[in-house]
Amino acid sequence: MLLSSKMHTLQPKHSKIKEEEVKLLLKKYNLSKSQLPKISHSDSALLSLKDIKTDDVIKIERKDSKSPYYRIVA
Repeated sequence: MLLSSKMHTLQPKHSKIKEEEVKLLLKKYNLSKSQLPKISHSDSALLSLKDIKTDDVIKIERKDSKSPYYRIVA
């Protein structure tokens, strides 16, 4: 079974970002990880991503937005 076949064409791109990128993001916006919006570990948008665990930060890139959105896996 292919997991990518479950993705909808209108669903924005979700990707896990590296820990060094997370540090830069948090410093840029003067945030802590706990202040980021949450996304459920079982969210269908995360099915195609591998090795996702709690406290990973996910970058969401929407076609209609210039800047990405970030979520922390809960």
